[in-house]
Amino acid sequence: MLHLDLTLLLVLVLGSAFVVAFPQDALKKSCSLSKYRFLVPHELKAVQKMKEQFEDIMLLSDRKCNTRLFHRKWRVAELSVPDRVMLVEAELDLATAMLGLPTTPGFAKTRQRPLAFLTQVREDLRGCMATEAPSHQPSGKLRHWLQKLQTAKKTETTGCLEASAILHLFQVLNDLRCTALQEQCT
Repeated sequence: MLHLDLTLLLVLVLGSAFVVAFPQDALKKSCSLSKYRFLVPHELKAVQKMKEQFEDIMLLSDRKCNTRLFHRKWRVAELSVPDRVMLVEAELDLATAMLGLPTTPGFAKTRQRPLAFLTQVREDLRGCMATEAPSHQPSGKLRHWLQKLQTAKKTETTGCLEASAILHLFQVLNDLRCTALQEQCT
């Protein structure tokens, strides 16, 4: 019995020393977005189903939106990798915020899976920015787009922001793929 108590005490002491010697942050994996190079087909199908259902809802409304947030004069491939991460993170912030809005029960169910997936991606990107480029300053192109995003959030209706975010989700996913590839892409 005494031997078991000493063994348990030794394990606890060594375990505590290990945690102190290697803080939690040091145990985290390095930033790797490689799992987003090729998106899982069932995630893409869930996003496509949600987008199609949203388009059907849009046909019934008379929304007129002026936002051209996702129409840019530059390609994502022109940005540095840290800029790409910042861009996709901002796009995902908008998308997840819009998918989190109250809606009809049928559409709420359809968007659950895409929302969970996009939220996980956003958290992975935040982790990358925190570990890889915590003090990165955006380039002029990205800074201008981020300002455009902030202006749109203040001036556009929630319905227009929601429509823009959902209808351009595949562009966001392509931007994510380009970021994960960390090389030239179209």
